[in-house]
Amino acid sequence: MDDNENLTNPVSKLPLAMDLERFREKSTNRAKENKKFLSTLKKKNPRKLDEEFHQVHKDVFKEIDCLTCANCCKTTSPIFYQVDIERISKALRLKPGDFIEQYLHVDEDKDYVLKTSPCPFLDGDNYCKVYESRPKACREYPHTDRKKMVQIMDLTYKNTLVCPAVFEMVERIKKLIG
Repeated sequence: MDDNENLTNPVSKLPLAMDLERFREKSTNRAKENKKFLSTLKKKNPRKLDEEFHQVHKDVFKEIDCLTCANCCKTTSPIFYQVDIERISKALRLKPGDFIEQYLHVDEDKDYVLKTSPCPFLDGDNYCKVYESRPKACREYPHTDRKKMVQIMDLTYKNTLVCPAVFEMVERIKKLIG
């Protein structure tokens, strides 16, 4: 996020820790504006929108290190598909049924999600204990470098309230597009 007043790493100049309280305040204050803006993008040329998002995605992730934040892991749950359950269960040396019983429940959309937050696989340094086996939703998060961004503007809006990088991308795209 711009005008960040956090302590920075002397080598990379990246913040050592994201100020999540300040992020929540900024993202909440701009929520209505961002929802309206992203809704207007649904009418844009899909290829051009993808190009804009992908470039801004690259630029923002040169500046923001997810390990200084991990707000997604602290506040939301990915959807766990059967293939994810099997892969993580194998890595943890658990039977899939035992993994489900210990870590997951079925939500109102009939999807498997985590029982608790923060994610039980997030360690104290914001590293994922099952990184190599993590769910597809975690691998692809925050979904801003995918094709057909026009189809996920509602999800992108929700992610502006969770992910400082997505919030920053939307702020930059607002300046680009006007």
